[in-house]
Amino acid sequence: MSIIIQKYGGSSVATIEKLEAIADRVVKKHAEGYGVVVVVSAMGNTTDELLKLSAKITTTPPARELDMLLSTGERTTMALLSIAIQKRGAESISFTGSQSGIITTDSHSHARIISVRPYRIQDELERGRIVIVAGFQGTSYKNEITTLGRGGSDMTAIALAGALGAEACEIYSDVDGVYTADPKVVLNAQKLDELSSAQMLEMAQHGAKVLHDEAILYAHRHQISLYAKKSHVDNSAGTYIRPDGWPDHILKNAEIKPTAIVSAKKAMYLSCAIASPESWMAALETCEGIKVMDMSVSGRRAEALIDIWNCTDSRALVTKLNLKENDIADENVLNVTMIGDDLGRQPSFIRKIHAAVQSVSVEPLATFIQPNAVTFVVRREDVPAASNVLHRFITD
Repeated sequence: MSIIIQKYGGSSVATIEKLEAIADRVVKKHAEGYGVVVVVSAMGNTTDELLKLSAKITTTPPARELDMLLSTGERTTMALLSIAIQKRGAESISFTGSQSGIITTDSHSHARIISVRPYRIQDELERGRIVIVAGFQGTSYKNEITTLGRGGSDMTAIALAGALGAEACEIYSDVDGVYTADPKVVLNAQKLDELSSAQMLEMAQHGAKVLHDEAILYAHRHQISLYAKKSHVDNSAGTYIRPDGWPDHILKNAEIKPTAIVSAKKAMYLSCAIASPESWMAALETCEGIKVMDMSVSGRRAEALIDIWNCTDSRALVTKLNLKENDIADENVLNVTMIGDDLGRQPSFIRKIHAAVQSVSVEPLATFIQPNAVTFVVRREDVPAASNVLHRFITD
């Protein structure tokens, strides 16, 4: 029996009507002979609403109790979807993360999956049942409820796909695939029919929120095929994310063709004096909810661009890093990052795209260069102009 994993995000399950539509799709897929496992997020803004309830009591809730609270959102969705499926005459059963055999570290709010033991899921699939799993959560080796952080339902789905040997893992959201840029910023952005997991990982690590970067990395390591599709659109082709690396070719005199232009949702640019690279890195590692997108260390000076989308208190980050009066910690910035095979190793191309950004009266605060990515740090208001002028290198 071929197994298909389907994951539905919060906006896809925001209402009972949407859950009913998902139930129709799932039952149809099951009727085609597939073993179907559905991973669900909390409905709509449920997680944010639960956080607001907690904040009415205290702004610093115990991490363990917060995990207990937030895990209820996905449990509500899984039970309602299972009820909707059974209403249609199909057999289904819902499982929490712990019942699904997802074992994690004991780091509350940002736990990491260390093993998956999907024995109960396998038993139910063999009985012909559809299995609904609460995403975003598991149980630690200490038998405590844990949550995986934002994007954790992607991780749940992909980890289960690997453990169950699934044929594919379909990630459903309110967008119909992966685009060459944010369509809200670049109007002529184009949907990518397919790309490699290595390309997708680079995009996610620089702020693209279509898929969780750790989940993509897991899929790449375990050779899991991913499909990013739009919810409630029958026969959505979406974007196929192959479980392979960068295209295998030698550029030589070939024209560089970038893959995409991406930006984070919230970022902080740091430029500061440091005691040592080791102490700087150690300080960053103590800051929860951040992700270093780019970094440059030269002697006793460091520059970094940090994704603070999941950081609840960015000022605490500044305090932990012990910044001085002349150091910079700027939150009115975003990255505009061009992703492409080997483009960071082409000096003439880097000069060309830097000139293009300047041609629209945008002067980058900093530039970070990686083998497959070139990042310009710009003012938030300059993101549309920089993104559009760089996108021309993809479409021209």
